[in-house]
Amino acid sequence: MSGKQDETGADGYRPLLFSIAYGMTGSVGDAEDIVQDAFLGLTRARLAGTVIADPKAYMATAVTRLGIDHLRSARVRRETYVGDWLPEPVVVSAERPGPAEHAELADALSMAFLVLLESLSPVERAVFMLREVFGYGHADVARITGKSEANCRQILTRARRRVAEGGRTRRGEAPAARRARGEELARRFFEAAEGGDMDALLDMLAPDVVLHGDGGGRARSIGRPATEPRRVARMLVTGLRRLRMFGLSLRPAWINGGPGVVMHDAEGRVAGVLGLDIAEGRVLAIHSVVNPDKLHHLGPVSDVARLPGK
Repeated sequence: MSGKQDETGADGYRPLLFSIAYGMTGSVGDAEDIVQDAFLGLTRARLAGTVIADPKAYMATAVTRLGIDHLRSARVRRETYVGDWLPEPVVVSAERPGPAEHAELADALSMAFLVLLESLSPVERAVFMLREVFGYGHADVARITGKSEANCRQILTRARRRVAEGGRTRRGEAPAARRARGEELARRFFEAAEGGDMDALLDMLAPDVVLHGDGGGRARSIGRPATEPRRVARMLVTGLRRLRMFGLSLRPAWINGGPGVVMHDAEGRVAGVLGLDIAEGRVLAIHSVVNPDKLHHLGPVSDVARLPGK
């Protein structure tokens, strides 16, 4: 098989590789850089005469290990992050269908799920992702991470326990049915929020709903997560009313495997993303990302919410 054919075959694994890298980092840009670095490593290995018998396994290993290294350095930066840290949103909409590796992102990588993974160490996160999200066998997880199989089983048990303690995840419903129900609930939810219908909002919010806001010290956002349904509903109504005053509009989108909206200013620039985490017909969490550094991959970014001098 020629090198060009090999390269084409490996290129077909980009959706999987992007999903692994994004699941590790929570960053679209960093995930794309990691995948590109892995492909450069593959090219160098071939030029050095290395025979790659299984390009998929080789690339998955490279991306996972690069992700572990990246996350170790990112942890230091996140300790000094201003406010609530949220992943960069992966958005699929009519206006922005997105490249295949984004559109095929596993539904399991929801905003809420990625936030839960922040409680894990880099190696725990890799083991958990490979086994629970991508279905790798224990032997393959051990090979990819460079750990013994027995050690990986111990790491997985510990990671499962920590994730289970951290919160709920969506399970049990077929993807198509869940999407249809989610989009309908989101439509009613944002109509109620924009219309100031507190009773309708309260009917759709879970008793332990949480509102997260990520401005990163660069844009106006809540300083810490907000809880209690009535408070969350009031903040949503007030916030969306203020956004309307600045000429912002909401466009439905599918965000990290869940329903939500992308906020645009009067010039069509992206001002933020609101994603909903839904289970059993109720909104469990709302994730608002307005940090401009986390929106550039979605297009030109608005300065409506930007803090002075940022």
